[in-house]
Amino acid sequence: MNQVRACYLCAVMKEQFKVYDIGGLSEFKSDDLLISRFAPYLDIHKNLHLPHKHNFYHLVLFTEGAGTHAIDFKSFPVIPWQIYFMAPGQVHGWNFEGSVDGYVINFSTAFFHAFLSKTDYLEQFPFFGSQLNDTVINIPLALQQKVKDIFEEIVLESEQGQRLAPDMIRALMIRLFITLGRLSFPQQPAEAQSYNHTLLKSFQKLIEQHYAVLRLPKQYAELLYITPNHLNALCNDVLGIPAGEVIRKRIALEAKRLLVNFNLSIQEVADRLNFADNSYFTKFFKKQEGVSPEQFRKEII
Repeated sequence: MNQVRACYLCAVMKEQFKVYDIGGLSEFKSDDLLISRFAPYLDIHKNLHLPHKHNFYHLVLFTEGAGTHAIDFKSFPVIPWQIYFMAPGQVHGWNFEGSVDGYVINFSTAFFHAFLSKTDYLEQFPFFGSQLNDTVINIPLALQQKVKDIFEEIVLESEQGQRLAPDMIRALMIRLFITLGRLSFPQQPAEAQSYNHTLLKSFQKLIEQHYAVLRLPKQYAELLYITPNHLNALCNDVLGIPAGEVIRKRIALEAKRLLVNFNLSIQEVADRLNFADNSYFTKFFKKQEGVSPEQFRKEII
């Protein structure tokens, strides 16, 4: 009976796994921006509790509610005055309890590019980075009203449609990011710390670009013009794990993101990640996650 149920749920997951764009979620069919209070957004998009991906940036401020939500397979409790951030490509789902409200903003990767000459501006904020613990922020009491006022201004601008409203929304969003970013930024790092931070960010960016083809720390060290020992020491000092493990964790994360899409076979997932064969991929995945790809899918179901 359990096997029949698993097969049925697998078929459902094949049909319902989605990669959303903003236009598909917005009644106005905007390709770059969606702003809404969360309760009506949730009422319209009830199916978003299922695991899904976005190809845009997504942030939600909860002002009331309970339950859980998950980002890239890590679960977080839903509590009032919590805000979470998601970058394009991450897998997301939620399981709410009772009524939930707040604010939601979805915006494309291009939304700020024409507005800011520094196209990588958002990358300086920890909550848009790869460390999941940085993506969820519990807003302290002293900042709650200030953050809510910013969201209210953003909603008002989106509803009134005045001249240069998109630019005002961008300015208000940057104000929000800086306000929240100050909760995470270290106090004026020393020059050496600043250099290491920049170097680590460059390493992580290179992994994002090449994880499917470059697997060895020495390959990334060469691109960064440093020695493998230097790269290894940097990762151990800042992240607490060696450079090779940083690379392997990113590959394993992408494997999990692909495995949630039941339209892909295990072999197709292995092929997309450039593993020589299915058995090598299974061995790698089991070593990283403690379960086989097949078992991981059963747990998701």
